[in-house]
Amino acid sequence: MEGGGHVVCAAWIRRPENQNLVVICRSSRRDSSPAVLELFSFDSVTTSLSSSPLATYVLEEGDPMAVAVHPSGDELVCSTTTGDCKLFELYAQEGYIKLVAKKLHALEGVGPQKCLAFSVEGSVFATGGVDGHLQILKWPTMQIILDEPRAHKSFRDMDFSLDTAFLASTSTDGSARIWEINDGVPLTTLTRNSDERIELCRFSKDGTKPFLFCTVQKGDKAVTAVWDISTWNKIGHKRLLKKPASVMSMSLDGKYLAQGSKDGDICVVDVKKMEICHWSKRLHLGTCIATLEFCPRERVVLTTSVEWGAVATKLSVPADWKEWQIYTLLLGLFLASALAFYVFFENSDSFWNFPLGKNQPSKPFTGSIIGDPQSSDDQNMWGAFGPVEM
Repeated sequence: MEGGGHVVCAAWIRRPENQNLVVICRSSRRDSSPAVLELFSFDSVTTSLSSSPLATYVLEEGDPMAVAVHPSGDELVCSTTTGDCKLFELYAQEGYIKLVAKKLHALEGVGPQKCLAFSVEGSVFATGGVDGHLQILKWPTMQIILDEPRAHKSFRDMDFSLDTAFLASTSTDGSARIWEINDGVPLTTLTRNSDERIELCRFSKDGTKPFLFCTVQKGDKAVTAVWDISTWNKIGHKRLLKKPASVMSMSLDGKYLAQGSKDGDICVVDVKKMEICHWSKRLHLGTCIATLEFCPRERVVLTTSVEWGAVATKLSVPADWKEWQIYTLLLGLFLASALAFYVFFENSDSFWNFPLGKNQPSKPFTGSIIGDPQSSDDQNMWGAFGPVEM
């Protein structure tokens, strides 16, 4: 993966036909090469990125700061040090793919943006600036929902709730705020002690647990706290990474929460149990992890750092059931049930017959219900009433 300078950030791109791509943003090298955006393919068998990029786009000015990919996988937005946000469309045809730059007038000259985020379904887009300026816009019309120049001292992190009802954001001064999307207004500020700093935030995404997870730093002690989003009250905390976290991510299905440390470790937590199920220590040895993102279709995470670049890591968690495996299991259960029923029917006469008395003649149970067409009782049954006139 040559070209450009240090890796600044990266993100997964979910494409049709179960294809996963990765966009990697590199800074410029002094007097040698400009900043670039590169697209790589991902091989799920080897858990690796392609050795060379499928497409490259050279940034004429500035270095990339942050990148956000639309859930459709057709667009991405990259913020730069020049203060512009650039829109790119993915053009793919017959194995050929390239990045096409588009004008994004609403976000030209907005200043350097630390945070970029799309809502889960892609209808809302938000930016958080180094200067603390928050913008929430409808996508793709770019109609302004909220424009708050003094939302924070400077943005640290942000995340949309699963239903796009709320946006959570954190500041470099340790505060955290909640914004209501529908009305475009600030809703509340999360409570904290004077010696606590709320740093990272992620909403639950499994559709059953309406929680907000935040990393909280209190002196040398780092914990993950949980807020109930129906009341915005803190309901508990737990030590997970046990060291300051630099980045946090939630899997698309909400089953796993991941945290990356400032010295290169990552841990993955089973949200249901709130227990660590995967450790990768010294993954980016001695370097702060800048990007941590779950693969859309595989139990793999993408991490980046200035020193070690981009790394794809397969998680040691239970494998998910594939759709074809579920259907195969259901078909097998159906066939086994049918076979068991047939064997039981063929070998269980005492079950299908009523118990016979001492003087009761042996007669199949089915016959006692259907009747003997030659019996005298059947012949006399209609005779008692006579012929029926229609």
